[in-house]
Amino acid sequence: MPNYYLWTIGCQMNKAESERLASLFAETGYQLAADVKQADIIVVNTCVVRQNAEDRAVHKLQNFKPLKKARPEIIIAVTGCWVDSNVDRLKANFPYVDYFFKAGECPPWVDREKWSQALPQKPPPAAYVPIIQGCNNFCAYCVVPYRRGREKSRPLSEIVCEVTELARRGTKEVTLLGQNVDSYGHDLPEKPDLADLLTELNGIDGLCRIRFLTNHPKDMSRRLIETVARLDKVCKNITLPAQAGSNEILKAMRRGYTIEDYKKLVSDIRDKIPDVGLVSDIIVGFPTETEAQFQQTVDLLTELRFDTVHLAAYSPRPGTIAAREMPDDVAEDEKKRRLKTLETLQEKILTEINSNLKGKIVEILVEGKQKGKWFGRTGTDKLVFFNDNVNYTGKLVNLKIDSTSPWSLQGTIEN
Repeated sequence: MPNYYLWTIGCQMNKAESERLASLFAETGYQLAADVKQADIIVVNTCVVRQNAEDRAVHKLQNFKPLKKARPEIIIAVTGCWVDSNVDRLKANFPYVDYFFKAGECPPWVDREKWSQALPQKPPPAAYVPIIQGCNNFCAYCVVPYRRGREKSRPLSEIVCEVTELARRGTKEVTLLGQNVDSYGHDLPEKPDLADLLTELNGIDGLCRIRFLTNHPKDMSRRLIETVARLDKVCKNITLPAQAGSNEILKAMRRGYTIEDYKKLVSDIRDKIPDVGLVSDIIVGFPTETEAQFQQTVDLLTELRFDTVHLAAYSPRPGTIAAREMPDDVAEDEKKRRLKTLETLQEKILTEINSNLKGKIVEILVEGKQKGKWFGRTGTDKLVFFNDNVNYTGKLVNLKIDSTSPWSLQGTIEN
């Protein structure tokens, strides 16, 4: 029986597309290779949002060159955001690769209908479901619109059908994915929006939880906020990237909102959903960012106290507006210092936020085991671990929180 090997890096969208590929391989009689040396087909799913991710993908691909030389019959394919329109250049630089196909596209050797309908044979308790591909915003630093294209929504009925089938097979939670989920449906004939989709999914039997990401602050509607507050299955957890605390930097980034707009949106969300878990993204060292402008970002995090902040130092992405038009003029050492400053601040904030949960009862969906302990997440996306001899995979359980840290919680089963 032939074997496949699948290597993935990057966002949840990449993970969802790799899960779809794995399902297709299983349907056509392939088994997951225990080791890449045993694989008959190798797929590398890449990311170029950060230089480090791109470097890791290229290094991984280069490691497969000797395998191809020793076994020419091996098929090597590359997908993800590293694959741009200039496939000829990629083929010239990596002649041992058999296929290059863009992120989200059907693999060249797969029937398109099978690709659109592929679902995991044994879906996980928590599954990813892409609902919209691409982005129309063209933020100055972001390569996504150039690699995944303009926004293209999946039909609402198709998504409902997929989630219904996942729930029938045992999935308890779905995360709806898009580079900008708030734009969902604007390109469809019926013009449904994300609130409409959430309402439809909320009625699916067997489904317990619904999440969605990522939102864009300029596109998030009051109607969506009210829908999240109203629906019982939609997790009170919202990812809302700020990216910076300075209006000048936000303008340079082409984000389309001011920091005052952002704070008002956060206030509206917390007013309607008091217990919401808020997640944000921040980029430090964007071109021209001064110390005073960075301090405004420090002030933003101090004031708003997010439950999670994804931090990154700016790195130029070829083809983006920033790379073409703006000098990368913040020194690498300074970027690292700013990153460390925010990491230290956020650790302090999370220590304080999570400590308030000690002694409280929380509900988690158990996703599996990690380092010998069961783990799962609360509706607000807090990671919780616990010990028990019973198999709780895929079950909703109540835990009493015994101890807390900035990054996770420890609990015991509450009978």
